[in-house]
Order: sequence, then structure tokens, then C-alpha cells
Amino acid sequence: MYMKDKAFLNFYYLFWIFIVGCVVGWLVEGAFSLIRYQELVNHSALVVGPFNVAYGLSACCLSMLLHKYRDDGLLKIFAIGFVGGSIVEYIMSWGMELVLGFTAWDYSNKFLNINGRICFTYSLFWGLLAIVWIKYIYPYMIKQIKKIDIDFGKKVMKFLIIFLILDLILTFSAIERARRKEDGIPPSNSYEVFLDKTFNQKYLHNMFNNNWGE
Repeated sequence: MYMKDKAFLNFYYLFWIFIVGCVVGWLVEGAFSLIRYQELVNHSALVVGPFNVAYGLSACCLSMLLHKYRDDGLLKIFAIGFVGGSIVEYIMSWGMELVLGFTAWDYSNKFLNINGRICFTYSLFWGLLAIVWIKYIYPYMIKQIKKIDIDFGKKVMKFLIIFLILDLILTFSAIERARRKEDGIPPSNSYEVFLDKTFNQKYLHNMFNNNWGE
């Protein structure tokens, strides 16, 4: 019955889907890097915390795209995921490059890619993920979120929203300061000294898959 209620696409549920997507994505990418490259890579998009925002946004987008079609055939769901997921990935890549000056992935050497932002292989993954997501993961997540006391859940949500906003500001500050340092500009205050010591070029290179500053 709950799957027929559009209320489960409201901000509260989407926020928790976003948070879970961010953390799970961070864990998956980290495990992949460790297994494939024997290297610990922080795949967070924010300098503090395990928040792979691309995964969180993707989880929300898949939920919004597929909620209406959750009872339709697998082929239709696959097609929606294939097209919709590819569009989402392209927009995220373009937005990241527009705002930060770089993107965390480049598919230029992949088969049937578009501007290195999306490619046929990963579009297929989007289609398969869409099926698994809306048929299995999304229903399970909704059930688990429902188990959280609503008042407690909203209080934690408000805290996390404030934390993420401050984390985002800190992230942009760290990136801007690292660029200024590369240009030979020394820190002008204690805050910039803190950024140089804590969230410096090495930290950002590791966080953004070594694509930062290229």
C-alpha cells in the first residue's frame, strides 16, 4: 500500500534517500579503489564526511523518475533508466566542470561516449540499476525510513542540512585556496593557513580521483 502513496516522494523521504545514497556510494567507490588499485581514495564530494553527492543525487533522481513506473515492465524501466540516468550523469559532469573547473570522471576513451561525460557501457548500467533500484532497493529503503520516529528523523535531517551547507562552503573555500596556493599566493589569515594544512592539494587530488587541478 505504501508504494502507492505519493507522499513517499516528499522532501523528507528524498532527503534520507539522498543521504543513504551518498554514504553507500562513498563506500562502494572506496571499496572498488581499494580492490582494483590497492589504494584508499576518499570519493566524497565534500571535504568532511562520507558524502558522494553524485550517488545521492542519482538515488533521488531514479526515485523520482521511476516511482510512477514501478509496476511497469522491466524493459520500460530499463529504457527510462538508460536514458534518464545518462542525462543525469551528463548534467552532473557538466555542472561539476562549470562550478569547480573539472569533473571526477572522463569516459573519452570509452565506446560511444558523448564529450567524455557519458558512454554506452555506463548507460547500460543505468538501465540495469533502474530495475534493481525501483523493484528492490527503493521499496526496502522506504520501509526502513518509515521505521524512524518522524520527529527524531526531522530533527536529524535539519542538523544534517546545516552540516552539509557548512561542509559545502568549506569545500569551495578549500578548492579556491588550493588554486591560489598553486599560483604562489601565501595565506592571508589563520583560516587559510588551516586550509593549507588540512584540505590542501594532496587531499583534494585524492578526493576528486586525482582530477583536481588538471
